[in-house]
Amino acid sequence: MLNHDQAGMPADFFRAWNQGLHPDLYEIENRALDREGLVWAALARLAPWAGRVILDLGCGTGFWLPRYAELAASVIGVEPDPELLAAARARPGGASVLHGSAEHIPLPDHSVDLVHARFAYFFPSPQNDCSAGLAEVQRVLRPGGSLVVIDNDQHDGEFAELLEAGNASAGQGDGGYIADWWKARGASTEHVMSSWTFDSAQDLADVVRMEFPNGAAEAWLGAGPERVRLSYGYALHHLRKP
Repeated sequence: MLNHDQAGMPADFFRAWNQGLHPDLYEIENRALDREGLVWAALARLAPWAGRVILDLGCGTGFWLPRYAELAASVIGVEPDPELLAAARARPGGASVLHGSAEHIPLPDHSVDLVHARFAYFFPSPQNDCSAGLAEVQRVLRPGGSLVVIDNDQHDGEFAELLEAGNASAGQGDGGYIADWWKARGASTEHVMSSWTFDSAQDLADVVRMEFPNGAAEAWLGAGPERVRLSYGYALHHLRKP
């Protein structure tokens, strides 16, 4: 049973500073992600979802649910932030969107073929083990199913430079630690270099300032005020259930 606090939120829930507080800007960010399709191609190769049941864990406003629905037999979104659920449920494609979290997935055992967690929950560090969420994912996966975590590459690309300037590892965990954490659990990690490509320089600046509200990105933005693109590295952690 999902454990809630008095506000009706899962007890393990922490509202994201980006999507949780600025859903409109996060929509612009999602539209800018990987327009080359390189990450999507890697995801489909690692663990295809055509004809399968896929769970988007931490689906937020559900931006990616219609994309999954193009090929999947069934799409489920799980999101802990109650303020984002209505937007996710309004997306086309017929996904089932449920209130839950990584540690409390409201689904039966062995009920899904594939779980994607896109920049959600799985930020392992010495202070944040993430094992409870991983155990819950293993519970709902069918034998032979896969978890794919879409994460930031903290070493390569312009976004990695911004992460370093903003000391993101203090909140998200060190990139080396994260890679070792997944390796110790039998996962493979693949790195894909793609981009954020925006329709305008203002959109890029607004999104970068949302992601780095402490001013760490101002020097980078000032050095290229007309840019609409930045290189963005992804780390894809893939764990298959026996």
